[in-house]
Formats: sequence, structure tokens, C-alpha cells
Amino acid sequence: MTLHEIISQYGYIALFIGTFLEGETILLVAGYLAHEGHLGLTLAILSAFLGTFAGDQTFFFLGRAKGIKFLEKREAWRLKSQKAFDLLHRHQVPVILGFRFLYGIRNVTPFVIGASGLKPIRFFVLNFLGAATWAVTFGLLGYYFGQAVELALNNAKQYEYWVLGLICAVALAGFIHSNISARRAKRNGESA
Repeated sequence: MTLHEIISQYGYIALFIGTFLEGETILLVAGYLAHEGHLGLTLAILSAFLGTFAGDQTFFFLGRAKGIKFLEKREAWRLKSQKAFDLLHRHQVPVILGFRFLYGIRNVTPFVIGASGLKPIRFFVLNFLGAATWAVTFGLLGYYFGQAVELALNNAKQYEYWVLGLICAVALAGFIHSNISARRAKRNGESA
């Protein structure tokens, strides 16, 4: 079952769960589905906001309750988390407002922020603002550009054999060039 089918079938609940866990892709697809009339854009953005906000708050409180003990038991994580703590202390507001825009660190960052001892009310307010900005941004991107991306991907399928052939031709040319160069070097080495 594709992401498109999951959202089409389960709608706003799937969007809430998807954004609770991660979210960029599912929100872009939901924005596109809103463009197509399968979902309401306002409800899609609201569901995504609630999902991402709830997920971040959950990971924040997990980090607050278990973060330091969890990190102390993992040497490799402790070193990485120290860098995150340093960045957080130097640039607290931009980090909290913007972490969800950096792919792959969305769930880790609220955990580290919670472990840092930041006051819950401060995180709540900044997380609220960041989550709202993120939901509106990605929802509208999916709504306005989803169709263009889908069209581009469909057009790319027409050219994939040409691209594959070009890659093979370049690889073959590189192999032949390398082989000829090696033979020349060997011949020059023998004649010397």
C-alpha cells in the first residue's frame, strides 16, 4: 500500500500518526491530495500540526525523564549529544523553532532538548510556533507543488532507459580508457 493510498483510505488519522512519527513526506502527499480534493487543506494542516506538536512534546518529556541516563549508557550517543547540547545552549530559539525542518533529526532533537533541562513551558511555546510554521509550510508546498512534482516524476519514467543507457556508456568508456591506459603504462614500463 502506497503512502497516497494510506492517506486516501485513512485520511486525517493517518496524517496525524505519520506526522507524530516523522512527517515531511506524508504532509506533502496530504497537501497534494488536498489539491486534488480528497482532503481539506485546512484540516490536513491542522492534523499535521497536532501530530507533529504531540510527537515533539512526547519526545521532549521522554528526554526530560530518561534522557541523561539513556545518553550516559551510550558512549557514541553521548559525544553526539554533547554537540547538540552546545548548539542548543548557544542558539536555543532558532534550534527549537527550526529543528523539524532538518530531515532526519526531528525526533532526536526534542529528546535532547528535554534532557537539557529546558523549562517545559518555554519548549511548549516555541514548539507550538515551530510546529505551526512547519505544518503550514509543508502543507502549502504539497498543495501547490505536489502536482508539479508528480508530473515531473511521471515524465522522468519516460527517460529512465535513456539515463541508464548513458550511465552504462560512460562506465564502459571509463573501463576501456582505464584498460588502454594500463596497457600503455605496462608497455612503457617494459620498454624502459
